Amino acid sequence: MSAFGSSIGIVAYLALFAGVGVIFLFVNLLVGRFVRPADPHEEKLEIYECGEPTIGSSFVQFDLRFYVVALLFIIFDVEVAFFFPWATVFGKATHMADPGFRVATASVSEGGVELTEHGRLLYQEMGVRNPTPVKNKSASAANRIAHEGAKKLALVTLVDIVVFFAVLLVGFAYVWKRGDLDWVRAVSEERARRLPESPPESVAEEPALSA
Repeated sequence: MSAFGSSIGIVAYLALFAGVGVIFLFVNLLVGRFVRPADPHEEKLEIYECGEPTIGSSFVQFDLRFYVVALLFIIFDVEVAFFFPWATVFGKATHMADPGFRVATASVSEGGVELTEHGRLLYQEMGVRNPTPVKNKSASAANRIAHEGAKKLALVTLVDIVVFFAVLLVGFAYVWKRGDLDWVRAVSEERARRLPESPPESVAEEPALSA
């Protein structure tokens, strides 16, 4: 089964799962519309069904700190999602770099080397559409070249994720230093930072007595 066929299969399964979920939701809503009892009255149509009258307006000022914390969570949560493709590439590269993993084998019909089934699939999963072994090389030499290339790829991905994680930590340290993660900020420090320093009060000089 080719990589394109497996991708189409995954998309088909996801579409089937989403379709079954949507149909299940609408079927339950439709059944509930005809089965559930309907007895609207004055108390039932109130905001709360506890019998107590509502006090005040529902349009209240919402604390902006909730928005700040939620926004920071979404930002860092989306950044962490980039670790998944890195982990996929790093895992496949380390798998191929294993000396016990055979990437190429001797070809009896062609008299050269050819990729093993696992090696070809692993190359295709890493983005190589038509992987071909190194020509005019023995099976051991082709395996050695593949292992060395996989080690270099694993090293590059490791350096890449370290740089990415360092940038993420710098951003986290920046928002922490600014106090965006503090739920309650010190009002006195904010006022002292905003107000200019007042000059010291000068002592009024007493008028000199003339003789």
